[in-house]
Amino acid sequence: MYKFPYYTEADTEKVIDFMKENSFAVIIGQGEIHPAATHIPLEVEVVNGKILLSGHLMKKTDHHTAFSKNENVLVIFSGPHAHISASWYTNPVMGSTWNYMVVHAKGKISFKDERGTYEAVKAITNKYESPESPSSFDKLPQEYIDGMVKAIAGFTIEVDRFENTFKLSQNRDKDSQKNIIEQLRKRTDANSLAIADEMEKRL
Repeated sequence: MYKFPYYTEADTEKVIDFMKENSFAVIIGQGEIHPAATHIPLEVEVVNGKILLSGHLMKKTDHHTAFSKNENVLVIFSGPHAHISASWYTNPVMGSTWNYMVVHAKGKISFKDERGTYEAVKAITNKYESPESPSSFDKLPQEYIDGMVKAIAGFTIEVDRFENTFKLSQNRDKDSQKNIIEQLRKRTDANSLAIADEMEKRL
């Protein structure tokens, strides 16, 4: 991870909030030859001072096999990102860069039994489906749920360390930062506007 003190968010609660807001994450583990990875929605909770990540994945996949054999995993939470032109600095004679926000969480994964998997599927479904939805968990046929639970594995990752890089031009002078925000707001893409908002919070 590209780390400098001025790019690191020291407020743990803000980092956890970022993880919750960007909970479609990448879990990476070591396969037999190459690393194995999967993109997956996660529940992010703090229980008794510990950060717990939970979700479920398909059995008999390369990543399920890798995670089963080696409990040590890396989880990457990615947020907004945007190209930053050096022409926006008070001193433009230097290289351009990229602003971004990311958290790397490392921990150990443990798989749940069938009942735990059932609860994991229920939790993640209810998070995104309203009770009125025809696809809410309580409206799914029991036969369908039973078959699905046999094919997937619920899991919990207990995070034992995490790092973050919230690279938001903190190493630039205030005039440069203000101009970067102004230039980003001229764009229409969500990433640029989100980076502008995050930078403005820190001015």
